[in-house]
Amino acid sequence: MRSRDYDVIVAGLGAMGSASAYHLAARGLRVLGLEAFAPRHALASWHGDSRIIRELYFEHPLYVPLVQRAYELWEALEMESGERLMTLNGGLMIGPREGMLIAGTLRSATEHGLPAELLAPAEVRARFPAYTIEDDLVAVLDPRAGFLRPEACVDAHRALAARRGAELRYAEPALAWEPDGGGVRVRTAHGTYTADRLLLTAGAWTRELLPGLDLALEVERQVVFWFDPPPDDDRYEPERCPIYAWEHTSGYIGYGFPRLERGVKAALMHQGETAAHPDPIRRAVDESEVEPLRAALRKMLPGVAAAPVRGHAVCLFTNTPDTDFAIGFHPEHAQVLVSSPCSGHGFKFASAIGELHADLLTGAASRFDLTPFRLERLMDRG
Repeated sequence: MRSRDYDVIVAGLGAMGSASAYHLAARGLRVLGLEAFAPRHALASWHGDSRIIRELYFEHPLYVPLVQRAYELWEALEMESGERLMTLNGGLMIGPREGMLIAGTLRSATEHGLPAELLAPAEVRARFPAYTIEDDLVAVLDPRAGFLRPEACVDAHRALAARRGAELRYAEPALAWEPDGGGVRVRTAHGTYTADRLLLTAGAWTRELLPGLDLALEVERQVVFWFDPPPDDDRYEPERCPIYAWEHTSGYIGYGFPRLERGVKAALMHQGETAAHPDPIRRAVDESEVEPLRAALRKMLPGVAAAPVRGHAVCLFTNTPDTDFAIGFHPEHAQVLVSSPCSGHGFKFASAIGELHADLLTGAASRFDLTPFRLERLMDRG
């Protein structure tokens, strides 16, 4: 008889944890998933109706094979769950020709031999009339970009994990863990569980579960807004309005979506307050916070900029100093896998990262080079 309760305990059942529980259970492992909150909540990083997915990855070409695998797995999850999870309506990357967004997008297209259509401002305005980009900018059309429905994606991973035998516990966070021989012992408010392996996918709460490691992780407050253009204005419908990212000033990115259930969603990237822990992060949104976003949108989506605000939300980014993912085994406890693949651009990869976690935890060969994501770089403070 096996001496431990489970093969793997997954601490955190958000985007990455739910996908991991699904892939681990699909391989026949005994899985316990521990989630701090109710199944649907708005306190972490995966709520908000929509997340961008894009293939021409401007951050670095190394992400392209990983996101290509994610596309395949999202499609497979759609088939298995019977839910519509992904819509590929194209994406516009907009900015100065030599800026980081356009240059990075074209670099990924070139290195991976992917289609990328470079559009002048007049071409953008003619094909996508919601946009009025300035004459000194260009756009790259990513034909495989689009959006995911994050709540539906997480629900599907969780439901199918449970169908395969995973035990998922909500409102029961992992409070602490300790080595148990070659395995682990995890304590919650309801009891203590043992397993051969532990996967920490706790997002903004990662540092709290690694008190012995001084990881360079920072929690950032990210505010998103939904605008409500007139319902008879069809320029913002998904078939006429691709998702977009634009370099609105040097080094700063804005992004947004077509009109979905809650309106037209938009935000500015990495301009929020930061903290070492999620608890001090402000959850309330002041009415004045929309003004910098309106000012940026006037230059590109003036109809959205002028529309009333229909809603807003706060989500949490867990940032590494270089904004690359962090995936690796605990330096002192090889039975513990730590994963914080966030920095504000992780959700689209969740399906593939869940599979990757299952590979690492079962000793299977990974198809991806994880060297850039090594955990040790977050402890190198010299």
